[in-house]
Parts: sequence; C-alpha cells; structure tokens
Amino acid sequence: MSKTTTLKAQLYQLCLSFIQKRIENIEYSLQQARQASNDDTKSSAGDKYETTREMMQQEMDRNSKLLYEAGQQKIALQQIENIEAANISKNGSLVITSEGSFYISISAGELLIAGQKYYAISQAAPIGKALMGKKIGESFKFNGKEYAVKEIL
Repeated sequence: MSKTTTLKAQLYQLCLSFIQKRIENIEYSLQQARQASNDDTKSSAGDKYETTREMMQQEMDRNSKLLYEAGQQKIALQQIENIEAANISKNGSLVITSEGSFYISISAGELLIAGQKYYAISQAAPIGKALMGKKIGESFKFNGKEYAVKEIL
C-alpha cells in the first residue's frame, strides 16, 4: 500500500468511526425515549401525561430522522472507500490546497493524523462544492481566501 492509499484509508476509517459513533448515540437516545415512554404510566393529570407523551414522540421522531440521515451518510461513505486518485477532484478525493487538506466524503469536521489536520467535508458543503471538479494548479476563492489546489489524491 502506498503512503497516499494508507492516508486515505486512515481518513476513511476515521470518518467511518465518526458516523458509527453517531449512529450508536442516536440509537441509544431512541432506546431511552422508548423506555421512558413505556415506563410512563397514566397519571391523574391527563393533560400533563399527554403532553409528556407527545414530547417523547417528537423526540423519537427527530431521532428516527437523524438515524436515517446518518445511515445515508454511512452508505455514501462506503461508496467512496476505494476511489482511486484522479486528475480532477471528486467525491472520495483528498484535495491538498494552499489553505488546508480536504477529504471529500462526509461532514465529519477536523481529523488529525500524525499531527496533521485534515477536514472531512461533504460534497454538498459550500467548500465541498467549491472543490468539486478542480484540477491541480487551479485556484478559487472561498470566504475571501484564495485556495490553490496543490495535489489530488
């Protein structure tokens, strides 16, 4: 395995861990909400009971939506696991610019490997959109800064 392949594999694994942890946290929250809903018994204050139950239902619905979105992110991430380096940046590329290194994958934020910062970003994020389709040597402006593409891995 080349150094580039190893670096991208490490970034991929960090993103996968990030999304897996997110899924586990959401599933735990859902389980807690279900448990609380099941444990809640009808009290003499009927309106209070119904309000509490409705709030728990809204929380479960919100967590279900988050769980679905996290699952979609995991699927999207799995589709780029073995993307080869190309002359043009695309989903799965590691783009080294004059202003930072960006792994176009999922929005997982800042990742550290051997003390070096990388940013896992979605292609739908504003910076991701700006990076898509760029070639080595091209530059673009984002938030008032000039970014020059140095390398695409």
